[in-house]
Amino acid sequence: MDLLYAFFVQPFVEMADSPVFLAEVVIGGLLTGVMYSLVALGFVLIFKASGVFNFAQGAMVLFAALTLVGLMERGVPVLIAIPVTIAVMVGLAFLIERLMLRPLVNQEPIILFMATIGLNFVLEGVGQIAWGSDVKVLNVGIPDQSFERGGILLNQFDLYAAVIAAILVAVLAVFFQKTPIGRALRAVADDHQAALSVGIPLKTIWVIVWSVAGAVALVAGVMWGSKSGVQFSLSLIALKALPVLILGGFTSVPGAIVGGLIIGVGEKIAEIYWGPLFGGAIENWFAYMLALGFLLFRPQGLFGEIIIERV
Repeated sequence: MDLLYAFFVQPFVEMADSPVFLAEVVIGGLLTGVMYSLVALGFVLIFKASGVFNFAQGAMVLFAALTLVGLMERGVPVLIAIPVTIAVMVGLAFLIERLMLRPLVNQEPIILFMATIGLNFVLEGVGQIAWGSDVKVLNVGIPDQSFERGGILLNQFDLYAAVIAAILVAVLAVFFQKTPIGRALRAVADDHQAALSVGIPLKTIWVIVWSVAGAVALVAGVMWGSKSGVQFSLSLIALKALPVLILGGFTSVPGAIVGGLIIGVGEKIAEIYWGPLFGGAIENWFAYMLALGFLLFRPQGLFGEIIIERV
């Protein structure tokens, strides 16, 4: 009986007793969720346009961050290093299309997925050869001081990350909905063969979408690298994006944001209020348990499309 009370009642009593602290926990979770969403966005963009689940997205985040911090360590100003890094990611997109996507066009999705696993190791290896394996400090001038508002402790860096993510999502939404290239990307995502039949250049679209995903990876790499240092474990952040994608849907940009926020808040609340019951570390597996529940009851996610196949 005591265990049931501790699990089902006590956490909610604690929340009611300290609403200001609860608000601080929720806000902290939302800001962490924004960081998860930045990584998930790259997955969504590539899957939406090419149907490829890019296992190498985490390595792209790492590679972009390594390139940026490597240039800055060699004396390149940050305002020059960022455009150069974007150019590197665009060049990477050309190589991926030419050396991986074009030879494997019309292959089974599992083959393309395995190819991205290989790409993951290639990017990590090239990054290590080019920039070394030491942990690097990345400072692009974003303030990282904490301050208090209304009894709630906030961090400037997290707020900047949230604003940057919001701007990025707005730009992507306008890009997909209002521009000819964005509409072409959506057409390719809906039906490759139909897009080809009306003259949409599939190879060019793939280069564009991988370039955009590379730019998103750079933003995610800057945020995560500034927060925890640029290190090779940064590529593992892609694993935390998987529950975000399952919750939000693999083809939905808004879903990536909402899924990230849900995971961030859920992890934070579980860590603070239920963590002591499990001896800590609940935040390491909570997201995957939540994703498992979604797979059982709503496998397409909150914003994903239900695919009906007739046989």
